Parts: sequence; structure tokens; C-alpha cells
Amino acid sequence: MKRFREIEARYLKTINLSEEMHEYGYVMIRGLLSRDHLNPLFSDIICVLEDMGWLSPESDSIERIAYISAACAEGDALYKTLYNNIFNLQSFHSFPHHPLLQETMKFLVGPELFVHPKTTARLIFPNFERGVIHAHQDHTAVGGDEESFTAWIPLHDCPLEQGPLRIMEGSHRFGLQPTADKTGYIMQGMERGNEWVEGDINAGDVLFFHSLTVHEALPNRSNRLRISLDCRFQNYQRPVNPGTLVFTGSSKRSWEDVYNTWTSDELKYYWKKIPLVLKPSKCDLAKLAETADSPRMRARYARILERIEEQLSVKSI
Repeated sequence: MKRFREIEARYLKTINLSEEMHEYGYVMIRGLLSRDHLNPLFSDIICVLEDMGWLSPESDSIERIAYISAACAEGDALYKTLYNNIFNLQSFHSFPHHPLLQETMKFLVGPELFVHPKTTARLIFPNFERGVIHAHQDHTAVGGDEESFTAWIPLHDCPLEQGPLRIMEGSHRFGLQPTADKTGYIMQGMERGNEWVEGDINAGDVLFFHSLTVHEALPNRSNRLRISLDCRFQNYQRPVNPGTLVFTGSSKRSWEDVYNTWTSDELKYYWKKIPLVLKPSKCDLAKLAETADSPRMRARYARILERIEEQLSVKSI
């Protein structure tokens, strides 16, 4: 097993992060954040997990001991209900805008930083195969410009037994790699790159990687829920997929639903203040809504177009 290349946060300003990213497809920064930075969001998520009965009532909730009978994964109705409660948290959306994270993101993309608004939470039950995230590239799902990045952040210490991410070093140089059917996953053994690198990822560490970097989660073999975030970002002068800005599902969910209980307006629709360039453009979306291969995709493009026109005012190309 090859270990991550590591950079201590105190040496950040002496290292060219862009060169590291270009060479290896990832940057592992140790100790970028403190537990004090993580704890407000961690506590809010723990409260949601408690309310939904995902944690063992026989243990301190802070230990994240999973209530196995509640085990579910993305795509399940129960998972969606709990996930929506987390996604609506003001602390969840504030977190990627922490000054230390943004400063580091700018080392990679320049001063024209755009943090994608739909950060993703990962809630992984232990010993639950259906919840394991297999090898993939974020660009497959996120689209837009290939020069975008993800910051993967566990909200607690995440030793190997709890299933942190591992990276296929150098895989970003091989372009978008073929996936198996509609899963979005690359078939095991078919990943192109140098070799897998991995290691414990502790609270405060941040793993940054390129949108084309192949990565996967190790299986969670502990008795604890794994809680982590995927925070995506890019230079706003490069094209942005409009699907990252609005809700593309068949429900009528909106940002107003998300903002309903917030106590501050500071981050509401913050991207409207940024001169974003959309790709596909509104014209492209209108055409795709008529010509896409399947009725499902035609409906999806139509929804994106409708919601952009309802909620956004941005340039397109």
C-alpha cells in the first residue's frame, strides 16, 4: 500500500500546490482546519442523525456508533429524508466558505474562486456494501469545465477501517474514463493511472483532487457512521454546468425551501453576484430538451432550463 504524499498546513505558502496537483492529481493537506472549525457543523449533523434514529441509543452520539437496523444508502427514501435535513442546515452551506479553505482553494484556481453551492454530504453506514462508493471521476456527474476540483473533508478522525477515500495517482492525465452502464463507476481493474494511494485522514485534514482524478472509498469496517463532505470549486471564468446551481430532480424543491430557517442572508444566492458562464447555455438546454436521446433526459434538461430562468441571472455561452 502506497501512502499519500502529504503537505503540512504550516508549509502551504512555500509549496506550489498547482504543480503538485498537475503532477499527481491530488493534494493532501494535513491540519488545515482545527476541530473548532469542524465542530459546529459536526454537532448540527449529529443532532439530525439522532433525531432520525441512525445512532445507537446505547452510546454517546458523539461516538457515531451506528444503529445498524437503520442502514440505508443514497437512493433510499429514508436516506433522502435525512439528507435533505442536513442539506438545509445553514452551517452546512457556510462551511465551504471558511477563510482557510477559500485561501487554499485560490492557490489552485486563482483569485476568481467559485465554490459550487451544492456541497455533498456522505453518510456511510458500516459494513453495508450498498453504501460503498466505488471508483469514479467527479467530472462524470458534475460536468462543466474539467478544471474543477473537490475538497474531501471528514468531520472526524477517519482511519482506514472507517473507509476514507483513496486516490489513483496520476489518473487525471487519462481524460474521462469509461464507466459501467449507468452506474458512473469505472469497472474494477480498468482504472487508468499510476497506483492507488491511501492513508488515515484525520479531523482537520483536507484531501483536494482534480475532477478527472479517479478515487473511491474504502469499505467502512468499523461500527461507526462515516461523515464527510465533498466541497467542489473552480475558477469562475471557466464554464459552469448550470445543473450545479439548481435542483434538477422531478420534485419542486427550490433554494427558498433550503433558506427557510436561515438566520442570515449573506450566502443566499451568492453566485448571482459572480459573472458565471454557463455550459451548456440556455440555448443549448432548450435544444437538448427537444433532442436528447431519452424522455428522461429531455425532461431533465427542460427542468434545468425552467429553474435557471426562475432563479438565476447569469451569462451563458
